[in-house]
Amino acid sequence: MKLWTAVLLLASLLPMGPGAQAHEMSMAEMQVREMARGEFLWQWSAGEKVHPSEELRPVWPEGCRAESNVLRCGEAGLSGRLAMEGVGKGFSAAMVKVFWLDGQSRVYTLTAGQPQVQLYGAADDRRGMGEIAWAYTVLGVEHILSGYDHLLFVIGLLFLVGFRRQLVWTISAFTLAHSLTLASAALGWLTLRSAPVEACIALSIVLVAHEALDPRPTLSRRLPALVAFIFGLVHGLGFAGVLQEIGLPPQHLVTALLTFNLGVEVGQLLTVGAAWGLVQLLRRQEWAPRLTTPALYAIGAVAAYWSWTRVAAIVA
Repeated sequence: MKLWTAVLLLASLLPMGPGAQAHEMSMAEMQVREMARGEFLWQWSAGEKVHPSEELRPVWPEGCRAESNVLRCGEAGLSGRLAMEGVGKGFSAAMVKVFWLDGQSRVYTLTAGQPQVQLYGAADDRRGMGEIAWAYTVLGVEHILSGYDHLLFVIGLLFLVGFRRQLVWTISAFTLAHSLTLASAALGWLTLRSAPVEACIALSIVLVAHEALDPRPTLSRRLPALVAFIFGLVHGLGFAGVLQEIGLPPQHLVTALLTFNLGVEVGQLLTVGAAWGLVQLLRRQEWAPRLTTPALYAIGAVAAYWSWTRVAAIVA
């Protein structure tokens, strides 16, 4: 195989390890519940590793005064800019769920790219389309770049195909497939348990690593776009699982869904672009091709470990 394959995979393995978590998109969740007119009770949901209060600090709208876990906003209500200091560091995003006195609720997502949102003092969601689009695009980029299993699958496709014209069709097939299942699952048309989906994603990486090691003209080598499409359907369900955790704004459902998917594609293209740049930079190094085989075995071993742990989670 060519030089770039070894260099590319070695670079991708730097953040990896047996304990690495796929879909590492840490989400902090806060609930704000209106108890009386202009008076709210707020609290963080417990984090898996670190409590959100240790990393994040809400900056409430002007006119609101926080006393411990009670927020008093007066007659104006919860209206104005809500900001979140520290978001994007220990936590990729903070999801704020506001439950109003009349029974309605709204979900707001704050990220490093959009650390503040506008609240209007009622359940009427008047956030602009541009605000929603930017927030969910950033979330899509963050998810694909922190989802090591998705990245390794894309890198495996690069091993299999190389930087040839066929790569365009292969990546396009993967994009089309995961877009279909992402939309179907996010809209509630398709529902599957997350554990089998995660196991299949890990197994898809094992398959791609194996096929990249096999010099014979296998089906994957002859029709990589078909393989990318089939497994892209499964990866789309993985994307949808994260999107369901984040939540979709009811009045901007289509915008949020499309821009999250757009963010995933941007992150995917950034990965391919970074790989191409690395190839151009190190293409004349003579030692790199010798690392191709052990590197592929390494990626297959990591994916196999994920497969075993995820299958064990199903039967446990």
